[in-house]
Amino acid sequence: MVKRVFVAPDPGRLRLRSASRAVLGIGLAVVACGLAGHSLVAAITGGLAALLALFTVTDPTVRGQAVTTALLPVAGLPVFALAACLHDVPLARDLAFLAIVGAGVYARRWGPRGHSLGVFGFMSFFVAQFLHMVPSQLPELYEAVLLSLAIAAAVRFGAWCYERGGPVTAALVAPAPGRGLYRATTRQAVQAVVGAGFALAVGQLLSPDRWYWAVGATWWIFVNTTSRGETLVRGFRRVLGTVIGAGAGLAVAVPLHGAPVPTAVLIALCVFGIFYTAAVSYTWMMLSVTLMASLLYGLLGVLDTDLLALRFFETGVGMAGSVIAVLIVLPITTHATTDAWVRHALHSVRASAAAAAARLAGDDADPLPHIAQLELTLGRVRLSLAPLVHPLNPVRARKARARQILGYLDDCAREARGLAAVAADAEASHDQRLTAACERVEAAVAVLVSSPSAPSASPRSSSPVHKPAAAAAEHPALAHLHELERVLLSLGSPLQAAPGSPLADT
Repeated sequence: MVKRVFVAPDPGRLRLRSASRAVLGIGLAVVACGLAGHSLVAAITGGLAALLALFTVTDPTVRGQAVTTALLPVAGLPVFALAACLHDVPLARDLAFLAIVGAGVYARRWGPRGHSLGVFGFMSFFVAQFLHMVPSQLPELYEAVLLSLAIAAAVRFGAWCYERGGPVTAALVAPAPGRGLYRATTRQAVQAVVGAGFALAVGQLLSPDRWYWAVGATWWIFVNTTSRGETLVRGFRRVLGTVIGAGAGLAVAVPLHGAPVPTAVLIALCVFGIFYTAAVSYTWMMLSVTLMASLLYGLLGVLDTDLLALRFFETGVGMAGSVIAVLIVLPITTHATTDAWVRHALHSVRASAAAAAARLAGDDADPLPHIAQLELTLGRVRLSLAPLVHPLNPVRARKARARQILGYLDDCAREARGLAAVAADAEASHDQRLTAACERVEAAVAVLVSSPSAPSASPRSSSPVHKPAAAAAEHPALAHLHELERVLLSLGSPLQAAPGSPLADT
């Protein structure tokens, strides 16, 4: 697990840039709140708002990201007011929270912007519970949130806008075909409300003050998952990350007793860890989140070992709620979801190969954004296939086939990265063979994505012409293109998902 995080590919160092920018933006937001004379509670609220703005806003263009960031207060400030006003009305507060859970998940149907606003709305209510917000605090908290969002936006779109000049790699939101209860986002909204209701009820039995942890666990398990298998695996990883993070909090946060300077430094490291690991390891991300929460509680003067133990149990309740919901309430199978993400990955392979070939031909095309998009999509493919390759999966044929698909897609990504590296060489010259090889790659991908569930859709029917290895060695780009073509041909067999195949109906 450690190796996967620290040796995972980072095309264009986007994860490193994102994590570093987050530390800068959130740090400046908290400092600005302090200079403005805001209380510790307001500064924490502002820092969390900046974190959410930098983490959840993933529109495919810089302009779109700016618009979504500007809309965050519209989604969040009324929720803060609602939570504060219902602070002393438990039943109404609980019902309002469940309504926000359902609306936040349902908003995913409108793509990245709906997803971002839904998350911000939910977290606004969650943070209000975290800080025990009351109406008298609202003016100061509003000022802190607006100031922090402005600082985060200034860093993201002004001081450090590394996306400017090229396509933005956006977080992916699963497609949601169909209507009514046939739409995945509608089903998930219902599941989330049921799971959160269970978590809320049991969580309050464990703790009348920290029950919202259980609801938060259920919510975040549902975020960025679609099928029941994905949700189960994500729930397990969340619990694992929370356990390790609680252990780290016991070893690090408790002895600090809220000392400001070392706590601030460690929180900055946790923020970096959240952003740097999110795309490659949900367990590591949750470790960072749990340790950060422990440090924040230390600053507020309420951290002890009992609190860390309670967080673990509340997280377990949240996981149980999500498991019950996805298994019983309108379950969504893995097969259709996996098929959609594999198609996304193959389209990214084709786009990156075409951009690299165009770059070698002298155009200004840049394959790196496509490579970054491919890495992001592969993360979603791994999440979708995780239940099938899990050691506890008893169906060996299905597990072997899923591993084949992952292996071939990883090979595609490796060759695409190598091709992009060659294209970045200013001395690389145009070769007509590159165009021909790239066309064969595009043809192979076109056949695969046309109907990967049909036995006749094997790309072997495209009859590609292979060049000898010696010819490929004459130009490094040719070697990568020929290997990419070979991998795509091999991928055709495991992608034939006829009825009764190992991946069907899971």
